[in-house]
Amino acid sequence: MPDDPCDLRVLILGGTTEARRLADVLAAEAPHVHVTSSLAGRVTNPTRPAGEVRVGGFGGPDALAAWLLAHRIDVLVDATHPFAATISAHAARAAAASGTDHFALRRPGWPADPRDRRHPARSLADAAALLPALGARRVLLTTGRQGLAAFAAPELDGLHFVVRTVEPPEPPLPRSAHILLDRGPYTLEGETALLLAHRVDVLVTKDSGGPATAAKLTAARELGLPVVMVERPPAPEGVPEVPDVRAALARLGLSPGTCPAAADTCP
Repeated sequence: MPDDPCDLRVLILGGTTEARRLADVLAAEAPHVHVTSSLAGRVTNPTRPAGEVRVGGFGGPDALAAWLLAHRIDVLVDATHPFAATISAHAARAAAASGTDHFALRRPGWPADPRDRRHPARSLADAAALLPALGARRVLLTTGRQGLAAFAAPELDGLHFVVRTVEPPEPPLPRSAHILLDRGPYTLEGETALLLAHRVDVLVTKDSGGPATAAKLTAARELGLPVVMVERPPAPEGVPEVPDVRAALARLGLSPGTCPAAADTCP
């Protein structure tokens, strides 16, 4: 990294709330830092962060490494979704190949509560396989629009699924499915009403973490519903991680007042 943190050139691999917050805070508090946010382009109308934004993939780790060198990037911040294993692996390889400083901004997973009826699953296929043993009949799926083929297996044809996604899901889909297009943040009252209205008896979700979508877990807990929780894929080895925007700023060598026109506080 350069001696002067205000001369940083940063690429944020984004698409998450944390990525947007980091870009916004850098724009407000360290305006001389050059920030580019990269979005995969899978969401039709994403909330755009402050600063420069590029949309679309890089074409693999070698192409990303070349982009980092061509744009003289000092720090690569992997702030993608905790389940975006492929891009995280590509980022680690590209950073190593280009000699770019690299760390991950990854929010912690949801902590378990003693009152939870939580059932861990290593994959979507494992989660689907657990449903018959749990006596599931009506399932709320909040695992995203991809990978739903795991729940379209013939042995699950007797189950009804409420599939909640931001964008229309990709087929194949479960035989009996109600598609609910919605975007968080969600409230406890709203999640409780949803579970009751659709007579859900099992919730299936990924351990994405974060407060925006945590209310469903509280609602399931209070209703006594089992929750099948898909565990996170392993992160690339040797990549430092920070849990929040404040820690990311510290990792970048920035703090309130570091750069000219910086604000007195950070969120």
